[in-house]
Amino acid sequence: MKKEQLERMANGKGFIAALDQSGGSTPKALRLYGIAEDSYQGDDEMFDLVHAMRARIIKSPAFTSEYILGAILFEKTMDRTIDDVYTADYLWEKKGILPILKVDKGLAEEKDGVQLMKPIPDLDGLLKRAADRHIFGTKMRSVVQSANAAGIKQIVDQQFEVGLQIAAAGFVPILEPEVNIKSADKAECEKILKTEILDRLNTLDDNVRLMFKLSLPSENGFYSDIIADKHVVRVVALSGGYTREESNALLAQNPGLIASFSRALSEGLNASQSDAEFNAMLAESIKSIYDASIK
Repeated sequence: MKKEQLERMANGKGFIAALDQSGGSTPKALRLYGIAEDSYQGDDEMFDLVHAMRARIIKSPAFTSEYILGAILFEKTMDRTIDDVYTADYLWEKKGILPILKVDKGLAEEKDGVQLMKPIPDLDGLLKRAADRHIFGTKMRSVVQSANAAGIKQIVDQQFEVGLQIAAAGFVPILEPEVNIKSADKAECEKILKTEILDRLNTLDDNVRLMFKLSLPSENGFYSDIIADKHVVRVVALSGGYTREESNALLAQNPGLIASFSRALSEGLNASQSDAEFNAMLAESIKSIYDASIK
C-alpha cells in the first residue's frame, strides 16, 4: 500500500488540503466558517463543530482525488469517524486521498529570531496510533521570524532530527520550517534556510524520503534545487496569510511547487450555505488551487 501511495504523492497531479487547525486556531476557523464563539461551550462542543466542518469538506463531491493528493489532519480528526469509518480510511478508501497527520504540539516562544517546535511527548506512541489508523505521512511546523543564521540552523536541525525519527517509523514526514511572510528580511531568511536544508539533505542515506512545506518564496523558482533532490518526494507551499488569489498567483510562478493551503482552501465557505452553495464554492476554490499547482 505505501509503495502505491508514495508513487501517487511523488508523481500525481494535485495539491494537499490542510485541514489541521488545532486547539489554538480552531475558534478562528469556526468564526470564518460563520460559527461565533458564543454559540458553543467548551472544547468538546468546539471540536464537534470543527469535525462536522471538516467532514462536510471531505464528503463534498468537490473534494476529489482528481484535484487533491493528500489531506493534513489534526490528531482529533484522525481519532474520529466519518460515516462510521475512521477519517484516514475514509480519505484513502472512499476518496483515494492520502491521509497526513499533524504531529507537532505548537510553537515555543521566539528566541534567536525563530520559534522552534515545542517538545512532542510520546511521539513514538502517537506514531504507533497513526500506523494503526493507516496514516501515510506527518507534518510539523516551526517558524522563522528573522534572518538569524544560528536560529535558522536550530530550526532545520530540529526538523530533521524529528523527521528522521518519523521516517524510520515508516512514514513520509513533511518538514515545515515556515518563513513569516511579513518578515522584514524574508528573502534573506529564505537564503539561509535553503542553504541549511541542502546541507542536511546531502548527509542523508539514499533510502530516506521526506517532503517540505515552505512559504511561497520571494524569488520565483527559488526552491527548485530542493524539489529536484533525490530524497525529496514533493515540496508544497503554505499560503501563510496570503489570500487565495495572491497565493495562487505566486504559486503559478514556481514550477514544481504545489499548494498545501488551509485558509485559502476554505475561504468563502459558511455553515449557513446550502449543500449546493457550499459544494459550488468549494469546487471553485479547489479548481483554482489545482490549476496554480500544476503550472
